[in-house]
Amino acid sequence: MEVFYAREFQGGVCRLDEEESAHCVRVLRHREGDEIFVIDGEGTCYTCRLLDASPKGATAEIVRVEPDWGAHPYRLRLAVCPTKNLDRFEWFAEKATELGLDRLSPVIGDHSERRVFKTERMRRILLSASKQSLKGAIPQLDEPQTVRALIASLAGDEGCLKLIACCFEGEVPRLSVNEALAQAEGKEIVVLIGPEGDFSREEAALAVAAGFLPVHLGPSRLRTETAALTAAEAVYLHYI
Repeated sequence: MEVFYAREFQGGVCRLDEEESAHCVRVLRHREGDEIFVIDGEGTCYTCRLLDASPKGATAEIVRVEPDWGAHPYRLRLAVCPTKNLDRFEWFAEKATELGLDRLSPVIGDHSERRVFKTERMRRILLSASKQSLKGAIPQLDEPQTVRALIASLAGDEGCLKLIACCFEGEVPRLSVNEALAQAEGKEIVVLIGPEGDFSREEAALAVAAGFLPVHLGPSRLRTETAALTAAEAVYLHYI
């Protein structure tokens, strides 16, 4: 099943941008009359019939509408420190999208080795992973902010279950992530994952004071991107 993405929907017709049109027409060789599937990035999939197979701006008639296409019964936000090797972070984001990620918040911690993160390439990765995994919604991508700013923005927010995966064994009582998820009760789930050097003790203390529950992801020592993906998988498996 080939899935395309469009931003323009009007009068029962959708229009693909030049990049999507070229992929549809030149690479996959679709022609007028072919059935194609188009997502709007907000959760809806449109079954369409190709009207104009222009590689610079293909248009298609909408035949059927499927809201909440590929949706999951939870809302997951991952706030993760980008890794020094950016390929690892991109790999995690792609796989987390396949599992069911709703919002990705890159955060910069006190111990972060990567302190600059640009979002342009990541948006393309999230789009591609959404199409590949048959999802109508593309994860929201936030602009980078500090760990402290993210914590402050969620302080007092009772509408979400806030978890921080940290390594301070013995200093802060930690639940397993599965135990913590039992408290979700329909709330948005927010998981905060630190950089290669973990959170500073000051960041962890701020998070706990803001209502974050310290959790662990098992006995293995995990890389940042593995920890983030493990958290996404734990949520995914909790709801299936």
